[in-house]
Amino acid sequence: MSSAPSPWEHLSEDKLARAALTYLAEPGDPALGALLAICSPAEVLAAIKADMLPGTGPGCGDTPASRAALDRALGRWRARLPTLPHEERLADTCGDGIRLSCPGDADWPGALDQLGQARPYALWLRGHTDLRFACSRSVSMVGSRAATSYGGHVAGEIAADLGERGWTVVSGGAYGIDAAAHRGALAAEAVTIAVLACGVDYPYPAGHADLFAAIAGQGLVISEWPPGRHPARTRFLVRNRVIAALGCGTVIVEAGERSGALNTARHAATLGKPLMAVPGPVTSAQSAGCHRIIRDWGASCVTRAADIIELLSPLSVPDALAPGGVPDALAPGGGPGQRSRPDPDADRTPSRDDLDPDSARVLDALPTRGGAGTSTIAVEAGVDLDTVLRCLGRLAGYGFIERCDRGWRLRRS
Repeated sequence: MSSAPSPWEHLSEDKLARAALTYLAEPGDPALGALLAICSPAEVLAAIKADMLPGTGPGCGDTPASRAALDRALGRWRARLPTLPHEERLADTCGDGIRLSCPGDADWPGALDQLGQARPYALWLRGHTDLRFACSRSVSMVGSRAATSYGGHVAGEIAADLGERGWTVVSGGAYGIDAAAHRGALAAEAVTIAVLACGVDYPYPAGHADLFAAIAGQGLVISEWPPGRHPARTRFLVRNRVIAALGCGTVIVEAGERSGALNTARHAATLGKPLMAVPGPVTSAQSAGCHRIIRDWGASCVTRAADIIELLSPLSVPDALAPGGVPDALAPGGGPGQRSRPDPDADRTPSRDDLDPDSARVLDALPTRGGAGTSTIAVEAGVDLDTVLRCLGRLAGYGFIERCDRGWRLRRS
């Protein structure tokens, strides 16, 4: 009798290589980003092990200076080869409630590709939520670790209101504003994502171990660093670009003049994402950074979830996925440039006859028992992934389906 296949055996060669690269190189390494632009991950990993350059291209080993920089980078990466786990150990990691998402995967958020050569080589995920779908309607919310009672209250209230309206809250899992934002989303039974500067199995700060467990149960804990990796001061700044990229926009709730939250705000502005800030008392040093980005950076002043949603919703219509609500595209009067008007049939329970053909196919593709991920649903329904993501939002708004550990399932009556 043959033994059951290892979880590692289901990963492609390039995915194996990307997993290994997260152990060998620090995230955002420009040398590795340049190499991955011209070589496959497997070719890069083989070159590191062989101590030779896999190839050259524009800005990547094509001049003496860039070649010298690549040689130095190879030395850095090779120095970590003894710490690279064997494939069996990596298999155990992937089977311990932790999974790997790579560029090109069905659950990889396209927003991360906006980072160019600085995009993550891969992401380690703890939790069962579909990352790409969760980020399709998401708000990054960060602020001071030394939050005031005002800041914590405002962050929690806004995050809860966003969650009730179907928006994912992305933050960094730190004390202060980050924690308040995560807890607000959890209280609303909404999805929230914590982006860590260490391994997803390393609770930092240690006082948030229970919070991270709750986030993984209801959303996702994610990191560019492999399991077991400890945090370091510079890693928090590198991590911030991912927080900014995953959100449709970034909100700074409370930040001093030198707060690390301003680093996240700068990344959001560089990416062309909507930047927002919550004002505070003019006498509070903890809000001085918020006031500065409103005054000098052109950030929008927001005081409630509705302000944020209005800025991030191009049609400026009421929230598409509020509990019991109807998605924008299906709402009466919800066409371009129009606000939805009261629906005389709003209290009527929707039926399958109300669905468009694509939504009907996606609904039929869901299994009668258990759940299914978006890629599985796409194959079964015979539609592309973007169509599935759009239809799942509509079906959830109608109340036909709900999230579960395995992805999506038919709502239990």
